[in-house]
Amino acid sequence: MTPPTTGLRPAGPDDLDAITDLHSEARTAYYRAGGWSEPELTTAETWCDRRAAWQRALTGGHRHILCALRDGDLTGVVSMGPPADTDLDATTAGQLYQIHVRPDCWGQGVGSRLHAAYVRFLHESSLHTGVLEAWERNTRAHAFYARHGWHQDGHRRPGPGGADYVRLRLRTPGGEG
Repeated sequence: MTPPTTGLRPAGPDDLDAITDLHSEARTAYYRAGGWSEPELTTAETWCDRRAAWQRALTGGHRHILCALRDGDLTGVVSMGPPADTDLDATTAGQLYQIHVRPDCWGQGVGSRLHAAYVRFLHESSLHTGVLEAWERNTRAHAFYARHGWHQDGHRRPGPGGADYVRLRLRTPGGEG
């Protein structure tokens, strides 16, 4: 049997609810795996807040968002753009805001395909450093990013469940990351 192929395409307004659902499912899975299972993870209000954030990202014009699809089904999403933190130089760094993969597709190459698209974004934008934040208890994400060459840079900010978000960096060829 041939493994399913993952195609990428730019996200559009019609993808809003599917992206929000996928993000909610993935986020709930990794927070619960990290020991934080507060009811607020799955409330209707939280879903609406997440949807509003994705709507701003889709319409704001400064983020690039791609959908990963298999057989027409949304399996992942990546959001990237200029760095959010003011201590980073937007002429040399690009932020990986989010990669989310449907949990039933974890370990099937969808995240790596989305990550490769992010690295292409850096290269095509002549950016030498990638940055992202990951919840420190999301061990799956940390292992994924380490396999792709990311390392912690010491920056932290408070996160849910008494655990911080840690910032990671990726140095691209010619970069000082």
